[in-house]
Amino acid sequence: MAFISNSMDNIDVDILNIIQSDFPIISSPFLNIAKKVGLTEEDVLRRLKRLKENGIIRRIGANFVPEKLGFVSTLCAAKVPEDKIDFFAEVVNRFPGVTHNYLRDDTYNIWFTFIASSMQEIKANLEKIAKETNIKNIINLPSTKVFKIKALFDLSQI
Repeated sequence: MAFISNSMDNIDVDILNIIQSDFPIISSPFLNIAKKVGLTEEDVLRRLKRLKENGIIRRIGANFVPEKLGFVSTLCAAKVPEDKIDFFAEVVNRFPGVTHNYLRDDTYNIWFTFIASSMQEIKANLEKIAKETNIKNIINLPSTKVFKIKALFDLSQI
């Protein structure tokens, strides 16, 4: 078996496969995972912390459909000069409704998703971002139809 990273072993792969597709929704999920892979809860937590520190995982958390909970969401794109990319991303990341952002090789090079209680709130926050960063080319691309796919990566096949 080839590994994604030198810092991972087969047990890490097993843990990652469990947390991405079969995370136990119980009071002690990490203890449950530990029993499945033959470790202690502390060992699983230590491994997950290391995987996060090494950039293998970004976060462990629930995903939800914003509209079903009374929220709205949108995809945004900004045209940011190269020397302002880090500053712009730092400002964007301060807003609790921003779920993630990423850099693209394009004229509009910073893309991010925004969730809020209303589109008016999102627009107001985009105006705050533009004012604070002096980046005026930010476009708001609310979805008109949602297509959701399940992204599942079977790491044991790598």
